[in-house]
Amino acid sequence: MTIRAVHHLSCATMCPLAGRWFGMTGAGLGRGLMVAHCVVVETERDGLVLIDTGFGTRDCTGETHIARTFRALAGPRLDVAETALAQIEALGYAAADLRHIVVTHLDLDHAGGLSDFPDAKVHLHAREHAAAMARSTAKERERYVPAQWAHGPKWETYEEAGDTWRGLPAITRLRGLDADLGLVPMHGHSRGHSAVIVKQGDRWLAHAGDAYFHHGAVDGTDHVPVGFRVFESTVQIDKRARLASVAALRQLRASYADVDLFCAHDPSELAALQARSAARAA
Repeated sequence: MTIRAVHHLSCATMCPLAGRWFGMTGAGLGRGLMVAHCVVVETERDGLVLIDTGFGTRDCTGETHIARTFRALAGPRLDVAETALAQIEALGYAAADLRHIVVTHLDLDHAGGLSDFPDAKVHLHAREHAAAMARSTAKERERYVPAQWAHGPKWETYEEAGDTWRGLPAITRLRGLDADLGLVPMHGHSRGHSAVIVKQGDRWLAHAGDAYFHHGAVDGTDHVPVGFRVFESTVQIDKRARLASVAALRQLRASYADVDLFCAHDPSELAALQARSAARAA
């Protein structure tokens, strides 16, 4: 699959309470500042591919009834202009041009935009799909919002089948896509959480979703604000798997200079990749 361009977008802004505990004070009133880092991949053969969706139009208009508790604690702005749909249209495309969505997981701040692209195939790990459909625990009933996929997405689910990428178990062939894009299971935050990899020229992008929340978890410093450490422990579904995923990502970053690793919510990682993309396009 030849990639024409990659666009790094923030498809939501969140301003969590107690920002200083998250090492952030960017939004006033003691709140922090987090992004929802999504990626639009322009391909020659397969149209547009979206990695994660942030919040969607129906979230912003109140149709999905996002819980008041989440709104109070996370402080999402829910601005229609920030949706993936609005930003893709600003790039000169239509919703129909987006044929594939690959999600790291189906938490409400990653899957809200699914209904804005009802004809797109949605690729994800089979465990994640099963967990979101069952919502079998109180924690999963909080994190998954069925109204976000009430339109009936065209699900494409996967399990590991022996593929590897950089020594890690991977799913490197996604149905309907011409290679160079895949899932790398990074379970723990949720049951089927996965990273998403994309080959761009001579480099790889690795979207780690919520496998970690702050660059200090993987940059060798281990300097992660206490708020993130508490939050990660609170929302994790499997502590041992989550810690193993973080360790694998830390090793990946240390071992391969051609991998650009980033998570979903770190504003500094988003800004760095947006600057690199702008320099590449200049």
